[in-house]
Amino acid sequence: MTVKKRSKKNITAGKSASGKEPQAFVLDTSVIVDGRITQEVREGRFQGATFIIPEAVLAELESQAENGQEMGFAGLNELKTLQSLSWEGQIELLFKGERPRGLPLRLHEEGVLDSLIRQLAEVEQATLVTSDRVQALSCEARGMPVFIFERTKEYNLEKLKIIKFFDDQTMSVHLRARTRPRAKRGSPGEMKIDYLSEEPLVEQEIELMAREIVEVAEQHPEGFIEMDSGGSTVVQLKNLRIAIARPPFSDALEITVVRPVAHTKLDDYSHAALLRERLSQRHRGVLVSGAPGAGKSTFVQAVADYLEVAGWIIKTMEKPRDLELSDEITQYTALGGDMANTADVLLLVRPDYTIYDEMRRTGDFQVFADMRLAGVGMVGVVHATRGIDALQRLIGRVELGMIPQVVDTVVFIREGDIKEIYEVEFTVKAPTGMGDSDLARPVIEVINFETKQLSYEIYSFGEQVVVMPIGEITSEKPIWKLAARSLEYDLGKLIKGSVSVELKSDDRAVLYVEDHRISSVLGKGGSNIRELEKRVGMGLDVRSFEEMATATGRELDVEISDHHIILDADPSLKGKTIELVVEGEPVFVGSVSRSGSIKLRRGTEPAEIILSAFERGVPIRARKAG
Repeated sequence: MTVKKRSKKNITAGKSASGKEPQAFVLDTSVIVDGRITQEVREGRFQGATFIIPEAVLAELESQAENGQEMGFAGLNELKTLQSLSWEGQIELLFKGERPRGLPLRLHEEGVLDSLIRQLAEVEQATLVTSDRVQALSCEARGMPVFIFERTKEYNLEKLKIIKFFDDQTMSVHLRARTRPRAKRGSPGEMKIDYLSEEPLVEQEIELMAREIVEVAEQHPEGFIEMDSGGSTVVQLKNLRIAIARPPFSDALEITVVRPVAHTKLDDYSHAALLRERLSQRHRGVLVSGAPGAGKSTFVQAVADYLEVAGWIIKTMEKPRDLELSDEITQYTALGGDMANTADVLLLVRPDYTIYDEMRRTGDFQVFADMRLAGVGMVGVVHATRGIDALQRLIGRVELGMIPQVVDTVVFIREGDIKEIYEVEFTVKAPTGMGDSDLARPVIEVINFETKQLSYEIYSFGEQVVVMPIGEITSEKPIWKLAARSLEYDLGKLIKGSVSVELKSDDRAVLYVEDHRISSVLGKGGSNIRELEKRVGMGLDVRSFEEMATATGRELDVEISDHHIILDADPSLKGKTIELVVEGEPVFVGSVSRSGSIKLRRGTEPAEIILSAFERGVPIRARKAG
């Protein structure tokens, strides 16, 4: 076989050195998936040529599609298009070669499929057509004729069908089969959802858009397929982050496209001067927290731009890589699917600061901690409904005493602006409310950076890790709440039925039980209660739940979700009508559910009052209504 020499121009244009178009071409997987070959045929090139599809390519595409990978669907659809072009007489399409033995995806990783494709091209004395640079180099090394379609230098993303759903205020577009297309418009904290059409989308429309997205991602110089597995595909196309989901992963085919609508500077945010001062002093460990859509990524971009202009070397760790940053900042993804491998490389590169976007799994927090302890400044992005929640996510993942060395600053973002900045410091003392110096222990102090007031303390209490809000001084010490829970647990093992404890002082508490059990708890001549007092080490006043319900009420545990505020009431109050009280004022009257809780929808007046009190560390109490 004669070896054909090709110039760079010839390789890019798909021409042989002689300028004559060879009549037989073997197509590999890459050139089919990216859609380039059908585009070339439609533009009049390769007229009358014979295209040979290796059985190894068909097997790979089938395997990818069966595993829910978008590249498999895109490739099979391209083969259908080539078959149509063959029926029209523009080309001849043949399927030849050896069907691979074994799992095609594993054989692809081992290079076996590429080898089978090259062997077929040699047997057929055909030119191999590819978009894969490695495959082209292998052919050149063997002296085989090869055409390579390199990535398009410029591709107008405005031609994408998905772009028609966007305007200047659109943050994200949500397309789902058999439903109307929707979009989120506005800015972080001021979003609204609009329907883009009154007509629902049919599955074929979304399928065509998904196929186009994958093809363009394969061609575009700033396009990446970040993940493609099990019915879920994540694509980054310049500043577009695209998630494609199909059955069995989702119950219907859908596409979600997210695009940033704002590019901010650090000076646009509240407390910018304080934050600049803190970041510039030395390498820091910073957690940026907030709810989804609050504006965390936009803020992190502003931080990265500020640090880069200030003369620091900045890198990022992202999966997917969707931050819009200066060309001076290198953006890394998970090397070999593992951010720990990326961290190993970064420690050799030695950046001043690394942006970690986003941290969800235990491994993410551990990688963040390892890099921070190695001396690298770190800025991590975490989903959280409160600033303190971001710090709590480190508990159990990082040794408690190491947390202040890993994170010394917490920034909470809400509605596109900074709402809280906390300093994290370490000390040894008796926690607030304990008083006795014999109870001194290591304590993490979380301090409001602007006011310098202590907001939270984190410490070990027995086998528990306590995150204690330190609000305004009241007659009730913060430690009493924890002690009451501990007493309830201990007494619950000794007394039949429900119990509740309310501390009145360091050495005295009220024990609430069901009315008909009071006599048995007291015992003859008070013998039982004296034994209980001896066991728990404090005096106990025994009262009924009815008395508790008509008094100030019992403090409730509060759980915050994206849509609701859930308050856990005493089990004895199931089905009863109670009153929720904040700072002595009733805010809500309602019935306790069978599960022993009250659920309030976020955005309602009672829910917002309770949320505000909870964030300030003010107790929320329940008492019998009327």
